[in-house]
Amino acid sequence: MNIQIMLLLGTMLVALVLFSYERRIPADVTALGILLFLILTGLLPAEKAFAGFGSDVVVMMLGLLVLMAALARTGVTDAVGRAILRRTNARSNHLLLVVMIAAAAMGAFVSNTAATAFFLPIVIGLARRAKLSAAKLLMPLAFASILASSITLVSTSTNIIVSGLMAEYDMPPMGMFELTPVGVPIAIVGVIYMFTLGRRLVPDRIPAEQIDEFSAYLYLTEIVILPDSPLSGKTLQESGLGRDLDLTVLRIVRGEAQHLVPRAMTRLKKGDVLLVEGERENILRVKKTAGIDIKADVELSDPDLQTEDIGLIEVILLPGSPLIRRTLKSLRFREKYGLQVLAINRHGERLRRKMSRIRLRTGDVLVVQGDRARIAALEKQNTFRILSSVAGGIPHRERAPLAITIYAGALTAATFNLVSLPVAMLLGALLVFVTRCITPEEAYSQINWSVLILIASMLGLGAAMEATGTAEFLAGQIVQLVGHSQPVWLLTGFFALTVLLTQPMSNQAAAVVVLPVAIQTARQLGLNPRSFAMMIALAASCSFLTPLEPSCLLVHGPGRYRFVDFTKVG
Repeated sequence: MNIQIMLLLGTMLVALVLFSYERRIPADVTALGILLFLILTGLLPAEKAFAGFGSDVVVMMLGLLVLMAALARTGVTDAVGRAILRRTNARSNHLLLVVMIAAAAMGAFVSNTAATAFFLPIVIGLARRAKLSAAKLLMPLAFASILASSITLVSTSTNIIVSGLMAEYDMPPMGMFELTPVGVPIAIVGVIYMFTLGRRLVPDRIPAEQIDEFSAYLYLTEIVILPDSPLSGKTLQESGLGRDLDLTVLRIVRGEAQHLVPRAMTRLKKGDVLLVEGERENILRVKKTAGIDIKADVELSDPDLQTEDIGLIEVILLPGSPLIRRTLKSLRFREKYGLQVLAINRHGERLRRKMSRIRLRTGDVLVVQGDRARIAALEKQNTFRILSSVAGGIPHRERAPLAITIYAGALTAATFNLVSLPVAMLLGALLVFVTRCITPEEAYSQINWSVLILIASMLGLGAAMEATGTAEFLAGQIVQLVGHSQPVWLLTGFFALTVLLTQPMSNQAAAVVVLPVAIQTARQLGLNPRSFAMMIALAASCSFLTPLEPSCLLVHGPGRYRFVDFTKVG
């Protein structure tokens, strides 16, 4: 063992310690620091260190995250989540089992990263609607998708790389379902473990008030049944307003003065005005639902809710505002300010009066529609304070089939080796931009760039392990320790080494480093090298000990997990 190997092993140890303190030092900052240390100490040339930022893994992740953002923007993930929720109940146990089975089923035929990325926004939405902590579902989601990596050849790119290396060593390539007899039991046992014991070890650091955001940030608005509405003549239960849009009908206003208490069997009529309560996004979805519309929009008759000059803005009323203690009707708000209030939120209080008759208070949050310049000018006059622009509030549901086709086409192209996975993901990202399923600005705002920085930096550490001979040194120690023992112990040794190396390195890099040593060792000892190759493929998919596996990185932030949480559960 030379000085470079000693220095790199020490660096890896320090890295693991720093990762465990990511509450104080973000994981991506630690990874960048390690990468720069490797360059400054001469353990890795700069050109090799920075190669990770242009690596296939980072490019693939970038394209995949853009595609996932497009699916969310077109309402696909929301529709899938609602379909799952309608077929399950809100109990955490039932929902957890459905999420893991669905992720494992998809992960068997697409990359585990793609499966996790696809279900990530769906699971977050499901948790919010069921009023559960997303933290209790996200880690099991990632682990379930990883568990399925050993079911088929195309479950992960690591299997494909191992298959290619086997051919180079004069062995037949891996069959599509050769791993299935072992992979399926692994997935079943893993899901059972997570459902029984593992879920009890998953920490929940999401505050209770944020879990209850579903009820805390509900807006009141008014929707109208249009003359040609398919809902006219249907009962409130048949309308699906609660089931499909997650809206609660508080009152039905019919004519000038008739106020009806909403009941399941109440029949809707054209012209009815419904006072409804729901999340901002669900209220805005009304505009894309046939036969109903937001009453304010009907009166304003805007051709499009969001253009270059007309925008949706969320504002809050602060002390001193001229709107305080006034109603929208008495203010003649639309005529005076040139804006339209689409929804009102009063934190923690259910509003049941028509919006025009609600006396505004300090702290009320309004969703207003109008000229952006006028809204900005009113903020300067202390009329209200702008909270955020409701960018992408209304899903492009008419482009949902196109987004699904592009995503499925990208996966199909990669599965049948028409193009590599990174190329397929980037091609898909380009197509969703060109077809306007999502704009680049919207997509880039949804990408967690710290994840990409972390992956790229850690790939540099993997390159350093290869360049300095550290990985080969560790493999040699395994051979020396158990080389003349029973074959099962030798297989166990290489399995453990591969699992260990997949933590700082990518799964593919770990397999590439260990496989040649394992095959040569097997041949020298007169053992079947194919068994060793298959074992390496299985081991490279067992990345549960740290959040450095891409699937784990995807859930790391939303679940508010820490580095050591994955070690404890995994």
